[in-house]
Amino acid sequence: MNQTPKKMVPKAPSKLKHYLTGIIVLALLAWSYWRSEASIVDLFTNRDQMATIIVEMFPPDWGYFLEIIDPMLETIRMAVIGTTFGAIIAVPIILLCANNVNRIPWISYPARFVLNLIRTVPELLLAAVFVAIFGLGMIPGIFALTIFSVGIIAKLTYESIEGIDKGPMEAMTAVGANKVQWITFSIIPQAAAYFVSYVLYTFEVNIRAAAILGLVGAGGIGLLFDSNLGFFNYPNVNTLVFATLIVVVIIDFISNKLREKLL
Repeated sequence: MNQTPKKMVPKAPSKLKHYLTGIIVLALLAWSYWRSEASIVDLFTNRDQMATIIVEMFPPDWGYFLEIIDPMLETIRMAVIGTTFGAIIAVPIILLCANNVNRIPWISYPARFVLNLIRTVPELLLAAVFVAIFGLGMIPGIFALTIFSVGIIAKLTYESIEGIDKGPMEAMTAVGANKVQWITFSIIPQAAAYFVSYVLYTFEVNIRAAAILGLVGAGGIGLLFDSNLGFFNYPNVNTLVFATLIVVVIIDFISNKLREKLL
């Protein structure tokens, strides 16, 4: 009689591996703590100074809100334009990076390298470079946020595309569809919701990023943060924090609702 083959049951990871992993993680944390010269004691030693600054921030200067409106709108405009341009530029990079779309290694790997290079440079440094080129104002902030947006949107989207269902792609290939039709009718319908979701997420991040780009002269509400901190005007700083928080919470709420509809 033929005996049915026994199913192979995967072995559970041994406890030794868990212990070794835990030891390695703790060793890395201890090494990082030691090399960074961090000290929890200093945090408690300077608690009086921290408490003094917090006390000086209250109550906020609510009358300062009128001066915040225009810079806040400028910050939102920077985030909107930067995110939009970044999303447009990210589309071809996404198609070049995704392995299941572009199967030519000498194109996909350089594209990924460029994308990693874009993501390596922080937006504050990008803004400082563009301020040196274009001068003070919104333009350096828009350029910095555009490049920053390309890095986030392209990275998250191409990874999502690599995990989509292969069935529609194989069906399009079977009926002899060309590359454009293949992308249009099999890739885009599956990836569109992810793409829009990541664009909304990037817009949220850009609102926060745009708020600090003014520290290097790239426009927006960050200029007010810089000037008020320089003059130790903490009530105004607190007002700026509250105004930024309100805008971020509203945008975050709207964005989450839109993402729920898409995914």
